[in-house]
Amino acid sequence: MSAVAGFQAISLATLAMIMPAAGTRCVRFLDPINDAMREFDIDSAPRKRSFLAQIAHESGQLRYTQEIASGVRYEGRKDLGNSQPGDGVRFKGRGLIQITGRANYTACMLALDIDCIEHPELLELPREAARSAGWFWKAHGLNELADLGDQVKVTKRINGGTNGLPDRLAFFDAASRVIF
Repeated sequence: MSAVAGFQAISLATLAMIMPAAGTRCVRFLDPINDAMREFDIDSAPRKRSFLAQIAHESGQLRYTQEIASGVRYEGRKDLGNSQPGDGVRFKGRGLIQITGRANYTACMLALDIDCIEHPELLELPREAARSAGWFWKAHGLNELADLGDQVKVTKRINGGTNGLPDRLAFFDAASRVIF
């Protein structure tokens, strides 16, 4: 990635303080997360705190870049663009924000030039997992919501509801203690 003037990368120590259970996964994900934040204008303290809190929850502290569930519950979901048999399982959540559904995978593919329609597993790799999260973040107006400081609205925009809100808020508090 090209450097953006003024972008302040987070350190390995900072990432580890926000996601203490991530352990050595912090090493593997640090550069991809910093690159994604730089690329998608997650460049202020409020944006970084919110983004890191959300990906900490969504990925189980960088443990999961593929949704644990099978994806069967997404089968036939027109709202996700799942129009073909097997789409639910094929396009289950992947990446640090869990991109879900054929429509989101298609949009991600077009935006990032990643062939995740033919190869959905690409979104499980650290660089693509972080970039897909950054893309989703920016494409869904989450920088603006993070600027407002409303973590409930950020969570609803990502999750559709408030699933895991206490966990997300705890990660946000941890991030607020180390990112100024």
